[in-house]
Amino acid sequence: MLSLTIREVSAALREGKLSATELCRRCLNRIKKTRYLNAYITVTEDLAMKQAQEAELRLTRGKPLGPLDGIPFSVKDNFCTENVETTCASHMLRGYFPPFSATVVQKLLDQGAVLVGKTNLDEFAMGSGSIDGVYGPVRNPWSYAISYREQSRKQDPESDWVIAGGSSGGSAAAVASFSSFMALGSDTGGSTRNPGSLCGLVALKPTYGLLSRHGLIPLVNSMDVPGIMTRTVHDAATVLGILQGRDEKDSTTVESPGLPSNLPEEFDVRDICVGVPKEYHAPGMSAETLAQWGRVVALFERAGARVKEVSLPHTQHSIVCYHMLCCCEVASNMARFDGLQYGHRSTVDSSTEALYATTRHEGFNSVVRSRILAGNYFLLKQNYDRYFVKAQQIRRLITEDFRRVFQSGVDVLLTPTTLSDAARYSDFIQEDNRTRSAQEDIFTQPVNMAGLPAVTVPTALSSRGLPIGLQLIGQSFQDMKLLTVANWMEQQLDFPIIRFHDDAAEGKTDRQDQERECKLGS
Repeated sequence: MLSLTIREVSAALREGKLSATELCRRCLNRIKKTRYLNAYITVTEDLAMKQAQEAELRLTRGKPLGPLDGIPFSVKDNFCTENVETTCASHMLRGYFPPFSATVVQKLLDQGAVLVGKTNLDEFAMGSGSIDGVYGPVRNPWSYAISYREQSRKQDPESDWVIAGGSSGGSAAAVASFSSFMALGSDTGGSTRNPGSLCGLVALKPTYGLLSRHGLIPLVNSMDVPGIMTRTVHDAATVLGILQGRDEKDSTTVESPGLPSNLPEEFDVRDICVGVPKEYHAPGMSAETLAQWGRVVALFERAGARVKEVSLPHTQHSIVCYHMLCCCEVASNMARFDGLQYGHRSTVDSSTEALYATTRHEGFNSVVRSRILAGNYFLLKQNYDRYFVKAQQIRRLITEDFRRVFQSGVDVLLTPTTLSDAARYSDFIQEDNRTRSAQEDIFTQPVNMAGLPAVTVPTALSSRGLPIGLQLIGQSFQDMKLLTVANWMEQQLDFPIIRFHDDAAEGKTDRQDQERECKLGS
C-alpha cells in the first residue's frame, strides 16, 4: 500500500478500497519503524489522524476536496506550520511555533492532504548532506535496501550507511522509505534535486516565482524555491498544478492563468531538441554517472529526438559566484535572529552587544556563523564592488548563457545531478561543509541563479546498488513541458522500486508462519 503512487492511492481512496485513517496509521507506523533514518524532527500524529478522519468523511460522502484528499505528506522543517514547531534544525529556533502556515503548506492542507511530520535538514538549509543539523544526520533509506546490503555484506549497517543528500535529506528519506507519499523541500542551489537523486526520487525545482515563498524561512531570497519530491513524475506534476500561482503575500510570484496544470495526454519525443552542455563534464564525475548520462542521451537519439552539444561557457565560474552571493544574502537574512523577538535568547545580558553575540554564538552552528562572517566581509564598503557586484555580473552572464542556448532551438538540457552515487557518511565527513557543498552543488546551482525549472529523474542503480539520477533543465515557466519530457524519460528507464532488507526478512518470516499454519490446519 505505502509503495503506491499518489495517483494509485488517490483512486483507491475514492473507490473505497482503502480508508484515509488506515493509510495515515500505516504511514505513522512506518515512521516509527524507520526511526533509525532520523528523517523526521517532529511527528504530528494527533493532527494527522484528525485530518485523516476528516478526509475519510469527505471521501465517504463522495465529495473529496481534490486529488490529494487523504494523502499523507511531510514538510521540510524550514517551512512554517501553524502551531507546529518549526526549528530549521537549529538551537536558534527550538520552541518556535509559528502562528501561520507557509502558503504552499496551506494549499496542500486546503486540498485535504494529511501532514504527518516535519523533516530533518542541515541547519538553516546550509549544507549538501543533511548531516549538520542539531538533530543529527539523516540516513539514506537505500543504505538498508537489499541492492546495497548485498554489495556490502561484510560491512556493519550501522557504520556503512550512506548520506541522504541535502539539505532536504529528511524529506527525501521520508518519501523513499514509504512514510509519506510526497514531501516539500527547499531548493536554493540544488537542495531538493541533490537528495532526490541520491534517494532515487523525482525532485522538481520549479521556475522562480511560480510557487510562493511566503512562510519558507529564507536562506537566499533571490534563489530560494519550494521543491517537490515524489516517486513519479506524474505525481510531481499533480502537486505542481495545485501549488503554482500568484500569492499576494509574495511579491515575486506571478500569475499562471495560461500555464497548464496537468501533463498532456499525447507527446511525441521526436518534436523535442535535447541539449547536452559540454562544460558539465566536470572533474570528479564517476565513470558510472558518465555512462548513465551517455546511455540516456543515446536513448533520446534512438527515439528520434534531436540531440546536440551546447556550450554554457560561464559554468566554470558558477559555483564560486553562487557561494559568494549565498553568503551575502545569508548575512542579511540571519540578522533577524538576535534573541529579542523570537527564538533562542542567551542569559548573558551584561550589554546589548554581549546579548547579541552570545545569543548568535549559542544559537548558530559553525557553518552558519562562517557564512555570516564571509557574507559581511563581502558586503563591506571597500569590498562591495569587488565581490558582490562582480558576482552579480557573473550571474547575469550565466543567465544569458542559458537564454542563448534555449533561443537556438533547444527545448531541454540533459545533465548529471550529482558527481556520483551517495557517499558513505564516514567518507563524507572527511571534508568541511564548504568543500562538500562546492562538490555536490556543481551541476545544480546554475539553474537557481538563472531562475529556471529543473527536475532530477532516477535513472539506474550503481554497482554499489545505489541510485544515480540525471537532471533535465527547462525554460522559464515551461515546467509542465519539462515534466512531460521527464515523464517520457521515466517510462523508458523503468527504475526499480526500493526493497528493504528488513522487510524482505519479515516477509520471509510471515510466509513461513503461514506455511506452518496451513500444515497445522491440514
